[in-house]
Amino acid sequence: MGTYLAVKGDRVEIVIDAGGDTKTYEVAATRAGRRVEVVNRRGLIEVSEVTRGGTTVRTARFMASRVIALVEHPSARSSVSSPGNQPRVER
Repeated sequence: MGTYLAVKGDRVEIVIDAGGDTKTYEVAATRAGRRVEVVNRRGLIEVSEVTRGGTTVRTARFMASRVIALVEHPSARSSVSSPGNQPRVER
């Protein structure tokens, strides 16, 4: 299993259907060593900022039926651009 080095700069954008309008929210890793995790369970999408030790700092929850797009923006982990550093879009 590979090592995941979380660094400041990880962020996730969430676009929500707000009844005829859209709203965009962002959850970002605010300090070095933190990461952003996305979990889809029981009709909810949870986006959490997590410390190195696994402690959740903050969590945003959205109804999965209202989520239009979820875009993950990983931080630049190296000076070499690789396909793994490209934003991932889920619909």
